[in-house]
Amino acid sequence: MHPRRVGYETRAYDAERSPHSRERALAALAGRQHGVVAREQLRRLGLGRDAVRRRIEAGRLLRLYDGVYAAGHFALTADSRRMAAVLACGPGALLSHRAAGALWGCVRAPAALEVTTPRSRRPRPGIVMHRSRLIHPDDRAVIRAIPVTGAARTVVDLTTFSTTKAWRARCTRLPGRSGRHRLHRVLAAYRTDPRFTRSEGERRFVALCARHGLPLPQTNLWIGRYEVDAYWPDARLVVEIDGDRSLRVTWRDLDAGPELARELSAIRSSRLAPRAAGGPAAGSPPAPACA
Repeated sequence: MHPRRVGYETRAYDAERSPHSRERALAALAGRQHGVVAREQLRRLGLGRDAVRRRIEAGRLLRLYDGVYAAGHFALTADSRRMAAVLACGPGALLSHRAAGALWGCVRAPAALEVTTPRSRRPRPGIVMHRSRLIHPDDRAVIRAIPVTGAARTVVDLTTFSTTKAWRARCTRLPGRSGRHRLHRVLAAYRTDPRFTRSEGERRFVALCARHGLPLPQTNLWIGRYEVDAYWPDARLVVEIDGDRSLRVTWRDLDAGPELARELSAIRSSRLAPRAAGGPAAGSPPAPACA
């Protein structure tokens, strides 16, 4: 009788479950997304929590934001960081405002990345989040695989950071461009849309700014770790309605409309003057407290 042979147990994987196929799928995904991936995408590839943890410990996934990783290295491009910011803000998010303008090639890249999301999200460091409950399909575009606001939506968002007079001046500087006449007509018919507000106090504050000729602030957006009621990016000025941070505005202040408008105008002017002489760049996150 022959002795019983001892051999190795082998395990067969189908093409979908093979570890090698998952690695190839991960590499292909990262290649399409400028070297960054999201945790939910890894889960759909069949990589569970333990598999992701092992890759992080081995240095094959490097954390950029909560749930967003660079695949194997930190040699990230500007597009890598844009893609990572969009992924960090969840499904439906779009690169927007000045960050979108830079991707479209019409403005310089801002210091902080700006992303518009269809729902409230936890703040992410280095990302300015804007919430828009309605994002029309025509407002969505993709440039170099990065979800971004469409050209028309981006132009509208950029008007937040400049006056109508400045846009007309840009048209004047481009006498040979056929599109400038159309933009002139749009500017002539433009009416500012109501800002997203959550309370009667916020609505009264926006109305007060409009009534007294102040630029309308952005409202209810995240800046760093803070969600603020009203924000002027050009002056880096934050206003809290009945809040305890920044410039505090009470209902009594709202009743004294002209006095509050003059105070806001003076504060904006004092904050814009140092920047005209080379102070902090526009769009930098403000300190949580201001005069």
